[in-house]
Amino acid sequence: MSFLLFLSDAAIPLIIFVIIGYGLLTNCDIYHVFINGAVRGLKIVVQILPTLIGLMVAVGILRASGFMEWFAGLLAPICREIHFPAELLSVGFVKLFSSSAATGLALDIFKQYGTDSLQGLGASIMLSCTESVFYTLSVYFMAVKIKKTRWTLPCALLSTLSGIIMSILLAYQMI
Repeated sequence: MSFLLFLSDAAIPLIIFVIIGYGLLTNCDIYHVFINGAVRGLKIVVQILPTLIGLMVAVGILRASGFMEWFAGLLAPICREIHFPAELLSVGFVKLFSSSAATGLALDIFKQYGTDSLQGLGASIMLSCTESVFYTLSVYFMAVKIKKTRWTLPCALLSTLSGIIMSILLAYQMI
């Protein structure tokens, strides 16, 4: 176990050492390559910044407006029939757009129901087995200028739905 702890502590410094060593052995201008990569990275950040701001504002408006509570209340009868905690609908929906906002909703669930409740366990598992689909698609596809997503969005939504279903099934098994 101590070897694994050492390896996890040494992994990043070791990778940096290997990169610098390889650069020195091949007579590569490491500093120049690093600066060029940083400049390209900043250009990408500037390109995707409007999309990120738009997503964050939209999630903030959804949370502040009370839409998520209304939506969960609307679907609560259906959720009761299929034994799905309605409180987790908002976590699953917001997670599609923002992991940090979904984490905030999960913390609210932890405060209200507890971490070892069905809702708390379901939210924890859901956060770890789903992806912020729209955020990821907008950031990565915009960065490489892909306009046609083809089957990416339907497959990502299907995998997120399966992650949500499995998180609830696992939470029921853990109680």
